[in-house]
Amino acid sequence: MPIYTYKAVTRTGVVVRNKVEANSRQNLIKSLKSSELLPISIEQVSYRSNNVTKKKKKNVTDIQEIMKNVNTTQLGTKKTTLSTKEKVNLYLAKSEKPTQRDLVVFTQNFYLLKKANFNNIHALETIIQSTENLSFKGILEDILAGVEAGENMYTTMEYYEDIFPYIYVNMIKVGELSGSLTKSLEQAVKYLDETEALNKKLRSILIPNIVQFALLLVMLVVGTLFAIPSIQSVFDELGTEDQLPAITLWFAEFLNQAMIYWYIPVGIITIIVGAILFYIRTPKGKYNFDYFKYKMPIFGELIFALDFSRFLKAMLLNLKNGMRIQDSIEVSKNVIKNYVMLSIIETSINNILTGSSWIEPFEQSGLAKPMITEMLKIGMQTDLTEMMEKLVEYMEIDIDNIMTKIMKALPQVVYAIVGVVLIFFVLVVLVPCIQVYMGNFLFSAYDV
Repeated sequence: MPIYTYKAVTRTGVVVRNKVEANSRQNLIKSLKSSELLPISIEQVSYRSNNVTKKKKKNVTDIQEIMKNVNTTQLGTKKTTLSTKEKVNLYLAKSEKPTQRDLVVFTQNFYLLKKANFNNIHALETIIQSTENLSFKGILEDILAGVEAGENMYTTMEYYEDIFPYIYVNMIKVGELSGSLTKSLEQAVKYLDETEALNKKLRSILIPNIVQFALLLVMLVVGTLFAIPSIQSVFDELGTEDQLPAITLWFAEFLNQAMIYWYIPVGIITIIVGAILFYIRTPKGKYNFDYFKYKMPIFGELIFALDFSRFLKAMLLNLKNGMRIQDSIEVSKNVIKNYVMLSIIETSINNILTGSSWIEPFEQSGLAKPMITEMLKIGMQTDLTEMMEKLVEYMEIDIDNIMTKIMKALPQVVYAIVGVVLIFFVLVVLVPCIQVYMGNFLFSAYDV
């Protein structure tokens, strides 16, 4: 179990510090708040397993010991030590960081095995045997040891937050708590595939244009610093009355001043970035930043649709397993990380406790489309589970339409930005070069 050190403030303003064990950072925060402590900072310092009979991981030392003690006479040669090449390969394999592909393959295989009615222990053992990445294999063995000790898989996955994304872990959590792990794994596979597909589309659009944008900036700066002074020196030597364009002179002076007093813009940028990061880490700043995510141009509508769709899918799983609406909402909120969505969900739960409509907070937020809230209202009057199945299908179609719009609009935005930089480059650098090429300044120099 992870061990955390925390610093919190009591109601009287006293700062307290302590080191405790907790299943996760979120559970520790809830525990502190229930004890009327306001968390200031929480840091994970180590990890301790509650399983005393935990299966030992197959690390490099174990493999070397096996190689030293194994009887290799049956193979025809006696080999008690690893060769340099084998040691290097073992070291590289052990230090190889788990990749997104490793996670995708694991999820797909685990889903197929669960669909074939494998239990968790048997499925994990089977997958571990075929896992080539030693680092990821060790993580899976740790998860297996926890399952053998009676723990849920998500409790160990939360410790490896750099490998398993927050949304992924909570999909598994919802599946384990609701008894629908197979369905949750199916959702996790789809989530990983959709995320990778979206990232590929964005990379195919952004990377070429970002490279082009960066090259234009380099050409603009280099041309201003080297080509413009050379042209100006030619004008000065010939005594022409022609002048470089005003925008060229202004930008050249701006770059010269920026190089002399470089620490001023760097300091200003550093302060601004630091202030933004500090503000985002505060509860109010985090809430406002998450609200901006939902309202931002181009991507805002998509981000909200994805979050709401995940929440509804998790809620649908819980309802199918016989959970009450309140309990299904309470469990399903774990798949959400956005503070705005969480606040809407908490208000929805409070409405149920006070006898009001749980749909009303989503409707009043102004973020959910009227079609969605109306379908939920109809579901409450007829069959909520059946209506939510149709709603999930509708949202998937809606997400595809939003992504299609983004893929059409994003190139136009990027092209517009690159076009502005290109026009500025032409005015600052190319126009003076064309002046020299045309030679019109010679007439002024010789009074012609």
